[in-house]
Amino acid sequence: MKKDPTPFEPARENLGVLLGLVRSEIVRAMEAELLAMGVELRFTQFLILKRLARLGPMSASELARAVELDGGAMTRQLDQLERKGYLRRSPHEQDRRALRIELTEAGTALWLQMTDCNTRVLEAAQRSLNEVEREHLHDYLDRVLSALRDKS
Repeated sequence: MKKDPTPFEPARENLGVLLGLVRSEIVRAMEAELLAMGVELRFTQFLILKRLARLGPMSASELARAVELDGGAMTRQLDQLERKGYLRRSPHEQDRRALRIELTEAGTALWLQMTDCNTRVLEAAQRSLNEVEREHLHDYLDRVLSALRDKS
């Protein structure tokens, strides 16, 4: 049986809170790194550029699913990134009604700059772990994600 912590023992955060705190700290560190580079992007905008760089052109709805945004929020983010010159909306090759979102040359160049920033933040987040612990952490998180996505 699990006992309640005494007033002198700090309570251990549950998994959901802990994962949320880790994500918040990664977002904070990433935005600070970007700002230090002179790049004024929010973390969500960084994720949008990252997905486009890694997966190539896609529809706005595909991109929204990839970064877990609703349609309205995605439109606002795309408008901002398009105004900054990092992406463009182009007609879809097979469907005249649809648009494809793709990186511009400036967006690709920015992504290449930000890759090192992303690596530094994730490296710092894991600095207290050795290589085996890093592999275990990745494996554990993969398994937790799979369990959450398993509908059976």
